[in-house]
Amino acid sequence: MSERTADELRAIVAGREWYHTIELRPGIVTPGWFDTRKVSERLPWPDLSGLRCLDVGTFDGFWALEMQRRGAAQVKAIDILDPRQWDWPAGSEAATVAAIGQRKGEVDGFQVVASEVGSTVERLELSVYDLSRELVGTCDFVYVGSLLLHLRDPVRALTRVAEVLKPGGQLLLVDAIDRPLTFMHPRAPVARLDGVGRPWWWRPNAAGLKRMVEAAGFTVASGPVPFRMVAGAGHSGPRTWRHLLGSGAVRAAFIEARFGDPHA
Repeated sequence: MSERTADELRAIVAGREWYHTIELRPGIVTPGWFDTRKVSERLPWPDLSGLRCLDVGTFDGFWALEMQRRGAAQVKAIDILDPRQWDWPAGSEAATVAAIGQRKGEVDGFQVVASEVGSTVERLELSVYDLSRELVGTCDFVYVGSLLLHLRDPVRALTRVAEVLKPGGQLLLVDAIDRPLTFMHPRAPVARLDGVGRPWWWRPNAAGLKRMVEAAGFTVASGPVPFRMVAGAGHSGPRTWRHLLGSGAVRAAFIEARFGDPHA
């Protein structure tokens, strides 16, 4: 466990941007971009007791810790720590890439969390595209959360996830969907392509998300069930865009910040 004082820990928490909302000590909570704590309780978790689990795209480690809390015998987590190695579209500005690196700060959030909560999760710096049994072994259960949106080739990524699952293993996938497309095309799999200036790529409707999973070789046991991922204390908030509501994209961003990001 960490030997930091409470003031030292608060300074570290304030010194970087956090993706996940995690309670490190009583009264000290990371101001995450999203607050996934309530989301976790509504997901269809299987019994993880004694299982070997994998968290893909772990970031600050919330979901890896959740699997550990739910009784997993072993939890591994993968991520790419250097933003320059993410799936950036052609033409992305170097200043944008650098800005994301600066927001992450000098401190490794995953390591801070692990030292504070006594995590036994093993993290590997590894792309989902490079997943293999040789590198991570075989898994009984894999969690992939809010990652496909940021990948140029989401189906290829899911195919690599399938590679490391044992026969009969399970994938729990939670990812962004396009809400208007879901309403307009409730059955047809369609997606909206971004790919401009930042690693935001495909946002499918709910049927499209299901089809991605099936195209990678999985059998869908349940879902997808649409819901909104609630913004956390670290989200920039809707006030940032009030004077720009004439823009369709900004209106969508305002709604997402106020009510949550559409996921399934």
